[in-house]
Amino acid sequence: MGLIILAKQVTKRRHHLWRWLIGIVVVIALALFAAGSYFFLVAMVPSHKSFINNSNRISKHDPLYAQKIWFKQAPKHRWTITAAQGHYRLVADYLPASKPTTKNVIILHGFMGRKEKMGEYAAMFHRLGYNVLMPDARAHGQSQGKYIGYGWPERYDVRKWSEQLIAKNGQQSQIVIFGVSMGGATTMMTSGIQLPHQVKALVEDCGYDSLAGELNYEAGNLYNIPQVIRAPLIGSLSLINRVKNGFYVHQASSTAMLARNHRPIMFIHGSKDTFVPTRMVYQNYAATKGPKQLWVVKGAKHAASYAKEPHEYPRRIARFLNQYVK
Repeated sequence: MGLIILAKQVTKRRHHLWRWLIGIVVVIALALFAAGSYFFLVAMVPSHKSFINNSNRISKHDPLYAQKIWFKQAPKHRWTITAAQGHYRLVADYLPASKPTTKNVIILHGFMGRKEKMGEYAAMFHRLGYNVLMPDARAHGQSQGKYIGYGWPERYDVRKWSEQLIAKNGQQSQIVIFGVSMGGATTMMTSGIQLPHQVKALVEDCGYDSLAGELNYEAGNLYNIPQVIRAPLIGSLSLINRVKNGFYVHQASSTAMLARNHRPIMFIHGSKDTFVPTRMVYQNYAATKGPKQLWVVKGAKHAASYAKEPHEYPRRIARFLNQYVK
């Protein structure tokens, strides 16, 4: 009799333990889902971000003041396309070169940026003799879209923009794809898909090696989240992103796409970049299979290499591109 009672007590305790363990698992799962949902809103939903400077003010002390003022006053043509995936209307500004040319550039902006924030780069390429096309990425600026893609769905949009340039300027068009920060990552991700043969070269400035790597870094850099928590947190965000945005976070990899690339590409990164850490550029540089060049700009912070070296920056880019765009 005593053994039967003892067995029942042990069984009851086991049931209590299992309920307790299941309860803990449920609580952890709910906490991860809540945290993942919060960071999905921060990372994937377009809105004001306190850590992004989107000021429109142009200071006369800015080393790129003349370029920005030129762009502000330059006449622009409005182009539109439908996104490669979905039914979003995408908008771009087109600035034709001063004289007829086959040279074209697509300029891609950064996270929560817009085409107007890339004026100094438009001025640079225009002075180099290029027709300039400046799209607003989906969910940015004047383009439609619900979520930010970090370059992954946008790579197919960039291909559509290149096809628009060819339709406008002819089969003899030569196209360069150029991007900064998220635009740099978009450039690298675009490099790994099938592109028109008119795309001759690429230039990326301070793009991340992968979305997962950048999110992991910023979880520590901006939020001081311990490393042990980051993996399950990003996993939760990734599942939500797959349902709402169409892809898992780990899919959006610059290095994976560069491994398929055989076109010439120039990599630029600031040595003092603490937003997209400088170490990432070395992984990107190693991944590509075609002709390549690397310039780490001494003392430059994130997306500030041009401002740090306003004379050397266009000179180096021109020297690189002149090998492939005639």
